Amino acid sequence: MRLRHAVGGAAATLGAVAVRDLVQKKHALRRNFPIIGHARYWLERVGPELRQYIVTSNEEERPFSRDQRTWIYASSKEQNNYFGFGTDVDVEHTQGHAYIKQRTFADKLPSDHDANWTLPSAKVLGGPRGRAKAFRPGSVVNVSAMSFGSLSSNAITALNKGAAAAGCLHNTGEGAISPYHRNGAELVVQIGTAYFGCRDEHGQFSLERLKEMIASAPVRAIEIKLSQGAKPGLGGLLPAAKVTPEIAQIRGIPEGKDCASPSRHTAFHDVDSMLDFVEMLAEETGLPVGIKSAVGAMEFWEELARLMEPRQRGVDFITVDGGEGGTGAAPLIFADSISLPYRMGFSRVYGTFAELGLTDDVTFIGSAKLGLPDNAVVAFALGADMINVAREAMLSIGCIQAQKCHTDHCPTGVATQNPWLVRGLDPALKAERAAVYLRTLRKELTRISAAVGVPHPSLITCADVDIFNGDYEARSLASVYGYKDGWGELGPALRAEVLKFMHPEDHFDERGEETQGREAERRQDQPGPR
Repeated sequence: MRLRHAVGGAAATLGAVAVRDLVQKKHALRRNFPIIGHARYWLERVGPELRQYIVTSNEEERPFSRDQRTWIYASSKEQNNYFGFGTDVDVEHTQGHAYIKQRTFADKLPSDHDANWTLPSAKVLGGPRGRAKAFRPGSVVNVSAMSFGSLSSNAITALNKGAAAAGCLHNTGEGAISPYHRNGAELVVQIGTAYFGCRDEHGQFSLERLKEMIASAPVRAIEIKLSQGAKPGLGGLLPAAKVTPEIAQIRGIPEGKDCASPSRHTAFHDVDSMLDFVEMLAEETGLPVGIKSAVGAMEFWEELARLMEPRQRGVDFITVDGGEGGTGAAPLIFADSISLPYRMGFSRVYGTFAELGLTDDVTFIGSAKLGLPDNAVVAFALGADMINVAREAMLSIGCIQAQKCHTDHCPTGVATQNPWLVRGLDPALKAERAAVYLRTLRKELTRISAAVGVPHPSLITCADVDIFNGDYEARSLASVYGYKDGWGELGPALRAEVLKFMHPEDHFDERGEETQGREAERRQDQPGPR
């Protein structure tokens, strides 16, 4: 009897769905094929997941392949991040694949006695310009700009605590300093076009509010955001529904009203006035001041280098973002086709400054999928002094590349403000994983440096990397990107500093790493929450 009622109820439900499909006019597929047509929409909905876990190969998927995600996940959990039985990459035919050339002999190698795998920056941030609060960053790997509002409170908390534990800088993003950025990490505060956290009641830049914000937190540097790789040259709109009392208070905007971010700054209008603005900020705060930008038309960079050549005004650092798109949601055309990809964009900017002999005066920071060791090594060889990681850091705290960042339905609570989804992310556990990932990336960079025969990744040069051109042909990194002799390398004084603070040795013994690996396995075997 119960079975008969169940079957009857199911039949009635399907009949109702069929009738609704037949009379509705919005979807031709469902009107012509009632009930069955729903399968198409279901398959479309779960298609990304099917491709991610079943259809695509280990090296096929984008933005991050399964192998890349696996390496990040394993690294963040202190699991075995080795791969067995050879590479999944078609190494002889993959266009653009980078090959790092190891050396048989070396004079100086990195120390292997540092359990935290510390890698300080080769350059003192703000040192060449004599900033009052110039400093040498303690890590070449740092957490990139991601605002509270785009990421959840628990995600920002986890990243900040992880950065603090790993000794990294944490960029606030343009959404100002939130309570979740105040969990121990030193900060780079970002100033965007809407001047969140440092704006007056009319939305204009306010120096006094900036100084108040800086005084309230451990801020080490200021970054002026000109554009980002996800949507260069495009403003943004924070809809009224997302302007909660908390976000309104943090950003200094009216609660419950749409807030537009202009596409360009109003505090300056050209390179000359921008440099005046930079020098004013540095004078008023004592902090190093830099810019972040994707790379498009080169006139901006050429004028910037020309105006910095007399060494009277200048930015302390330049963060180059790749046009491949990043954590920010964006129109497809902007993610796919606006601004140059990272390697091409960075090499053009670096070359512009190298032509005038200015590269030792500026700290160059790379940002665009550089949280993977091979990409990071190429960035250092091209002349980057530090790298910022964003999506890789998100993966380390639980992101599964669902690509729902723009929908507020992130299933792992990373890129959403939905309280139910946010609660699924444990900030204490994920902070530990973020810290382990950041340290592991530094460890990999140290090991690669040892293989190349240098004590620090900033000493890896274009001569140490070849780019495969397909069909058994390779070109040097320098020839691919038009570098001249000496480009991408530190000057003699900076090289001497690196050799001094890295305490290089004559050998690199990895037995210490094996001991740490066994200790990690022992901890994993112990009972308790994971």
